[in-house]
Amino acid sequence: MTIPTIASYPIPTDLPQNRVNWLPDPSRAVLLIHDMQEYFLDFYDSAAAPIPTLIEHIRQLREACDAAGVPVVYTAQPGEQSLKDRALLQEFWGPGLTARPERAPVVAALAPRAGDVVLTKWRYSAFARTDLAERMQAWGRDQLIVCGVYAHIGCQVSATEAFMRDIQPFMVSDAVADFSLDRHLQALDYVAQRSGVVLDTAKTLACLRPAAAAETLPANPAALKADVAALLQIPASDLHDDDNLLFAGLDSIRLMSLIERWRRAGATLAFIDLAERPTLQDWWQLLEASQQG
Repeated sequence: MTIPTIASYPIPTDLPQNRVNWLPDPSRAVLLIHDMQEYFLDFYDSAAAPIPTLIEHIRQLREACDAAGVPVVYTAQPGEQSLKDRALLQEFWGPGLTARPERAPVVAALAPRAGDVVLTKWRYSAFARTDLAERMQAWGRDQLIVCGVYAHIGCQVSATEAFMRDIQPFMVSDAVADFSLDRHLQALDYVAQRSGVVLDTAKTLACLRPAAAAETLPANPAALKADVAALLQIPASDLHDDDNLLFAGLDSIRLMSLIERWRRAGATLAFIDLAERPTLQDWWQLLEASQQG
């Protein structure tokens, strides 16, 4: 069998309830533009929903990531694939793109630019037989924003494998497309309930484009607690002054993002200062000493 002809359908606007309250952070995220090749879009009417909206929303996400310094990664299947390389895909989908290798390029409106990473895609998951995980680790990134096609196949599987690698995945509900509205909704529901967070483009852009404001240091211990709670994405009431914040989930990546923000506001703290004394009461003393210095 092959990919079916895909009828036009409206992109859903009613989103499933997420089980967790993660939000994309420009200092932690990578944008994955998944399989936006001419071949895979040829099964749609390019002038009808959902394609024009899909392409426009991915373009907006890519621009916001460029502005925020978020790495952009593409997956693209090669036009030439041996039977050994296709393996079980051959039995499910036939020759696929190898029957039309001239349609291998990413659509012109989203063509990769110098500096973007293009991974050769061999299986449903963007992590399979690629160095995506290693690149993200080298970049110090632990969030993956997923957009592209097809939502219930490669996008969902890539998001779920990210989760299994302790990378927070985000599926952008109106920047993915699928075989049908039902399949689209199925993918959104699975990710929201089992492996990540579903957000629309507007919410994702708001996270990537925070309102411009001068960085400031916490004005008092309560403000410090609120700052750290927001970073951990938990209620401030869950934190106590003598809690070990490393045990509470504050990993090295988040700690570095906090230090960098405080440094921009004028603090002279080092990573080791906070890591060796990982409680709110100690951090407040260090902040006060830093400001006095």
